[in-house]
Amino acid sequence: MSSNNTFVFFSFLVFTMPHYLIMVNNTLGPLKVLLAEDNEINKLIAKTMLNRWGFTTILAPDGAEAVMLVENNDFDCVLMDIHMPNKDGIVATREIRQMSNPAKSSLPIIALTANTQIGINDKYIELGMDAYLSKPFKEEELYNLITLVLEKRKTIS
Repeated sequence: MSSNNTFVFFSFLVFTMPHYLIMVNNTLGPLKVLLAEDNEINKLIAKTMLNRWGFTTILAPDGAEAVMLVENNDFDCVLMDIHMPNKDGIVATREIRQMSNPAKSSLPIIALTANTQIGINDKYIELGMDAYLSKPFKEEELYNLITLVLEKRKTIS
């Protein structure tokens, strides 16, 4: 046997595109979105989607920071995680809804949560949120829901 034997190996990696990398065509224009989320992975995924659509994304690690950011900035909508430290998404939403500035108190808020309990959607709507989305979500679901709440707010205004 010669020491010059050459072995060639071929390896093929086959994968499907993860659902969060599917491209959505933005027809809403350049929105400014507040993402209130404490989980680093969820922040990365959502921010990547929003930025790819041309949205400006501001991050809040908890509900207290989300309320402060809404008080001091103008946003087109808020993506609000329900379970966060310091102040959860329900309390933060309640405080936003009580703001004296009508543009801020009527800001569209979408609840984001891993809770998939039946009937929970109605609870979040009753608590002042405009819509609800279970995590993990698909890119098209998030985009369509943002579109829906923005259109709904336009008809109310």
